[in-house]
Amino acid sequence: MVSREQKRAALHEKLQLLRSVTNSHAVNNTSIVIDASKYIENLKEKVERLNEEIASAESSSVHNPLPMVTVETLEKGFLINVFSAKSSQGMLVSILEAIEEMRLTVLEARVSCTDTFRFQAVGGENEEEGETIDAQAVKQAVGKAIQNWTENIDQV
Repeated sequence: MVSREQKRAALHEKLQLLRSVTNSHAVNNTSIVIDASKYIENLKEKVERLNEEIASAESSSVHNPLPMVTVETLEKGFLINVFSAKSSQGMLVSILEAIEEMRLTVLEARVSCTDTFRFQAVGGENEEEGETIDAQAVKQAVGKAIQNWTENIDQV
């Protein structure tokens, strides 16, 4: 059988573990439990706030169905990012066609379209043409390709 001292030692160890997990500076057992209770309430509030933020982000993506497009200028080329909250079958083809029409060379690309659509590519300018293209022109071309793709999807 387990002695009273062993039970007391086990309880003390568990309370000390609870104290360390909750970052409590309390010394007596009652204060440790009270601090743990406050800690749990704070966690619940954080979860509630995060759920509200997620719901807000999801509702804003429903009202703004067009994907987010960003283009950054690199030393020799561009970093193109496209993100949509929903998977978008066929959008990748439209984006790549727009890049090809601008005569940009895709040096590296990553695409994910499982639940969301995410496209990231590093593209360089075609040096044979001698034309310089700015990031805003690339962003407009990709945005226009996405808009045309959206209109084509709506007509189907």
